[in-house]
Amino acid sequence: MRVSVSAITAGFLAILVGYTGSAAIIFQAALSAGANQAQIGSWMGVLGIGMGLTCIGLSLRYRAPIVTAWSTPGAAILVTALNGVDMSDAIGAFLFSASLVTIFGITGWFEKTMRWIPLQIAAAMLAGVLARFGMDVFVAMEGHLALVLPMFLLYLFAKRFTTRYVIIIVFLSGIILAEGLGLFRFENVSVSVSQPVFTLPTFDIGVILSVGVPLFLVTMASQNIPGVAVLRTFGYDKVPISPLISVTGITTLLLAPFGGFAYNLAAITAAICMGPEAHPNKNKRYLAGVSAGFFYLVAGIFGATITTLFAAFPKALVLAVAGIALLGTITTSLHQAVSDRAWREPALITFLVTLSGVNLFGIGSAFWGLVAGGLGMLLLGKPKS
Repeated sequence: MRVSVSAITAGFLAILVGYTGSAAIIFQAALSAGANQAQIGSWMGVLGIGMGLTCIGLSLRYRAPIVTAWSTPGAAILVTALNGVDMSDAIGAFLFSASLVTIFGITGWFEKTMRWIPLQIAAAMLAGVLARFGMDVFVAMEGHLALVLPMFLLYLFAKRFTTRYVIIIVFLSGIILAEGLGLFRFENVSVSVSQPVFTLPTFDIGVILSVGVPLFLVTMASQNIPGVAVLRTFGYDKVPISPLISVTGITTLLLAPFGGFAYNLAAITAAICMGPEAHPNKNKRYLAGVSAGFFYLVAGIFGATITTLFAAFPKALVLAVAGIALLGTITTSLHQAVSDRAWREPALITFLVTLSGVNLFGIGSAFWGLVAGGLGMLLLGKPKS
């Protein structure tokens, strides 16, 4: 397995975006359940280790860039849902949710459901999820023009000469610019190794209904569905979905007592590892998934240390690199969404609803975009060509 600098960079960018984007939510969710510092460190540690092992194992097994993640919308629900809940009851709810995910994976129910979603609608949903990251590049310019504008101009210039190394160039230039502008904040970084803390689960029916069921629903609807859409958009159709879902469910069952509340397929971070910037050869992009897994393992072992390190990166730098890295993926998704003229309007509806960020009943806009697009296809019918 030859080393690929672009694949390693893509893997690092994936976890950079993952940690800086939502690690704070994990901290808040753990605190809501009354976690002490040792338990918070355990949560961050096992989440990183679980994602690392599944990324490496699945990417090598299927020779595709399979990237997993923690459930960010699930963590957001936990911030409020776990208030006043005993940690042992919370762990019981995590195990219940994981059991449902595992059942849906082993039985193939989830994969059968995905077959009913046309590629155009799935691509439109993915474009809606990622478009906000593309827009953030230009939003970040408002407050950090001296940092982001040179990065964007360098991207346009470098793209004329190379695809494989353009994101590496942009990322390194961003680090140099951010350092020159004094935007890094390393004063709060400290080194410590994570120690797993086991919590014996208890099962309270009220907590299961108020925490476990919503966690399952948002993990499947807001995380796994977009994750599958990414795989389909980039042509990894031969990767079986059911085993992927089963592995994430089983991983959660094993690690939930230590704080691994929910693992699922990634969408945004996976997209970073699936584009031509990760590797010009589609069959070699699995190396980016392996790379992401390695960095997740390191992040898990050092837990809070890595989290504080990523927090030291200026937000504008992370937004700019993530948005620029995803421009090609957004282009591909939009092209696929409107490739069939007969379904352009339902695809547009899917894209707009997803992009809106609407959240109903604790379920994110990616799910409602699919619902709206499906209704559009059903009620409008396929126009005659």
